[in-house]
Amino acid sequence: MSAVFVWWLVFSVVSLIAVAAVLVGLVRHVLGLGRTLRRFQEEVTPVAREITAEGDRASTRASRLSGPRRRDRS
Repeated sequence: MSAVFVWWLVFSVVSLIAVAAVLVGLVRHVLGLGRTLRRFQEEVTPVAREITAEGDRASTRASRLSGPRRRDRS
């Protein structure tokens, strides 16, 4: 084996290990982000439902209060 071949072989193996390490780190970050997003959604969903319900109640009340008024024109 020539020195150039050995150099390229070592370089390739080191590069492969580096790329594998980066991919493992990326997968770990994606999994952590998924867990955080799931927890965020579990905490925010009840509050969002409550806000929606309050908005619906306010809209219903506003429509009742500003409903058609009868005006007598005599």
